[in-house]
Amino acid sequence: MKSVHFVSLGCPKNLVDSEIMAGTLMNEGYTIAPDAEGADTVIVNTCGFIEDAKQESIQKILEMGRAKEDGQLRRLVVAGCLAQRYKDDLVKELPEADLFIGSGEFQNIATILRGHDSGEIKRTFFHLPTFLQQESTPRVNSQPGHRAYLKISEGCMKRCAFCAIPLIRGNLQSRTLQNIVNEAKLLVAGGVQELLVVSHDFTDFGWDLRRKDPTATESPETLLRALDAVPGLKWIRLLYLYPDGITDEMIDIIKNSQKILKYFDMPLQHVNNQMLKRMNRKMTHEEITERLAKIRSEIPEAVIRTQFIVGFPGETEEEFQELLDFVKEQQFDRVGCFEYSPEEQTPGGKMTDQVEESVKKDRHHRLMTLQKKISKKRHKKFVGQEIDVLVEGLSEESELLLQGRSSFQAPDIDGVTYINKGTAKVGEMRRVRITGSFEYDLVGEICE
Repeated sequence: MKSVHFVSLGCPKNLVDSEIMAGTLMNEGYTIAPDAEGADTVIVNTCGFIEDAKQESIQKILEMGRAKEDGQLRRLVVAGCLAQRYKDDLVKELPEADLFIGSGEFQNIATILRGHDSGEIKRTFFHLPTFLQQESTPRVNSQPGHRAYLKISEGCMKRCAFCAIPLIRGNLQSRTLQNIVNEAKLLVAGGVQELLVVSHDFTDFGWDLRRKDPTATESPETLLRALDAVPGLKWIRLLYLYPDGITDEMIDIIKNSQKILKYFDMPLQHVNNQMLKRMNRKMTHEEITERLAKIRSEIPEAVIRTQFIVGFPGETEEEFQELLDFVKEQQFDRVGCFEYSPEEQTPGGKMTDQVEESVKKDRHHRLMTLQKKISKKRHKKFVGQEIDVLVEGLSEESELLLQGRSSFQAPDIDGVTYINKGTAKVGEMRRVRITGSFEYDLVGEICE
């Protein structure tokens, strides 16, 4: 039996694509190897979103190329967003790769590998990124068994000036409501307790279907109600909610649900009106402030995570200072920050008033230094409280500790809750008394 190892880079949406490739190959008799050393084939599913992600993808391809030269594996496949975006350049510059598969062809991975095994000389497989998974699409959940990502759409209808996603993934394509719910039920039947709903913008879900068919019922609100009704599901975590699409009805549904977490992942990017206009964002400082106030007034316990871009072309010190003042005023629970990366074929990449790298780094440092103080202060309020924690196993820091996540801690992007007293099984939901806090993590003991 041939074995395949996956290196999946970038966002959870890309990870779902890797899981689909793994499921497709397993149906064809392949085994999935946990590491490259035990694999016949390595598939690097790349990210092409920003410069750091592109460099990480290239370095991983080169690393796997060296392993191939050393005889540790037979075949190297480059797949995903970077391959889709730079197909001509990569084919020329990476002779160590045997196959290149774009984000519109990954679902055909088994057919492509069979063709290569039979001597087919074609190396490149690219198509428009129009594939949309169904509940019947083979997929292997790569996450711990108690959680899974649920991708509800492909592509994006936004045209933010800094973003190349529409160039790579195409326009918005929403799955049908029933299709999504059926997959959610299958995942729950397999032991999943937490569904992490991912897309490029949750709040645009269904827009394309409603545009084609006025009788279509797909919308963020109908999807929330449908997922909330799935039996056996404990947590529903929504990721990537653009603020201009968060409606009063959506807030009300989240407020009254026992399953949908009061966790708002809202990429704001900036708050200065001139910067927002240059970024082609569809809200103003005043409208953003109003949405945040609405969420907090309706759901006082809401956890708000956001991200900002510093150093976008033309950003002045005064505009950046407005952003700093806003972060200090709003006291966000979580903040991510990116130094602007000029992307080819995007409006931002063509702007002439690019900000110097040293200025970007300085602004990134200043914003994150401020946020660390805010996060540390906000975490202190949990000391002495009891919270629900989904136990995920032994800590990565020490085998003497258990590790889990609360409702306000998303995997991989937020901190964790360390458990230094008590025992629990992986996947159990336990009540934990918090005894200590840090900038990003909590420490506690299981309430017996």
